[in-house]
Amino acid sequence: MSTPLETISKAATVQDAAERMRDGEISALVVTTDPPSIVTSTDVLAVAAEGRRSGDVPVTEVMTDSVEIVPPDIYIEEVAAMMTNFGIKHLPVVDSDDEYVGMISSTDVTAQLS
Repeated sequence: MSTPLETISKAATVQDAAERMRDGEISALVVTTDPPSIVTSTDVLAVAAEGRRSGDVPVTEVMTDSVEIVPPDIYIEEVAAMMTNFGIKHLPVVDSDDEYVGMISSTDVTAQLS
């Protein structure tokens, strides 16, 4: 998993998210909503493909609500199965104290299984 977990405010724009992803060389951010949500590079690309100005679009308009989460001690095969079953590429990792500690991506899974 990637640590530390990168987050972005629900008040941020898609442009803010794109810059954070570019600067951090990551492809997803947890949005600090309750419960937390996620915005991904795919969401950013969709805004660009629609010809919209990313600085005018709030992340809350494109994020995915109610994301799946996993514990730090989950087996990689279980993560792969969840990603396949839910059609997702990112899973926030939450410890036993309900603290977000990282993010596991499909790239992480591929690296571990190869």
